Amino acid sequence: MKKTHTIVTVIILLMGLTTNAQTINWKNIRQYKHIANVNVTAEYALNYGVAYSYRLSSKRPILLSSEYSFPSGNNFTDDFKVKTGTQIHWLQSGNFHFASKFQGIFRRYQNSYARLLNFGVDISATGGYYKQKWFVAGELGIDKAIVTHFKHSDLYKENFPGVRDGWYEPSTGGNIYIGVQAGWSFQNKDLYLKLGKLSQQDLHSSPMLPLYAQLGFNIKFGKR
Repeated sequence: MKKTHTIVTVIILLMGLTTNAQTINWKNIRQYKHIANVNVTAEYALNYGVAYSYRLSSKRPILLSSEYSFPSGNNFTDDFKVKTGTQIHWLQSGNFHFASKFQGIFRRYQNSYARLLNFGVDISATGGYYKQKWFVAGELGIDKAIVTHFKHSDLYKENFPGVRDGWYEPSTGGNIYIGVQAGWSFQNKDLYLKLGKLSQQDLHSSPMLPLYAQLGFNIKFGKR
């Protein structure tokens, strides 16, 4: 019973804080060093996010990225997610581009029953048609919870007196996402929209609200 409640809580954590990475127009990124981003995501709740990417001076476009997101209506120091990692452009054939992303995740979630600190990963691949002023692409990825620290409240312990605080490594706790993204680029800016569907990692079930949408805005600066 205790394991079941632990798994359910981890799934709730993922449901509340699963937003996606910064979206890039790979066609016009080479001349800039920096990309700043703001976004709003509809996914279980309304989430706000900011992100920053730095492009390395390498022949293959490689971005080092950090992101911060939090749900609306909450103190942003209570529930939040921080992601950091890299996006790599692997292949170009004409206007078709393929890239992948690997990010580590730290997230915090708290309700009247428990405070959770979670470490996980977000891995995805993106491929599509990119022009200087617009792009459309598909994305497939997984957001996986790996290990979570639980600190249960007195209210929870009253109902489940045998519960213990500490680190748990759940056998479940991940969302697979598949979607499309499209954007319009002008001057040094990008405006983009992402739409997609979520399913749990077993591929046999979906969250209660299996759809997500994100509207984002990039500003690129620091020409090389």
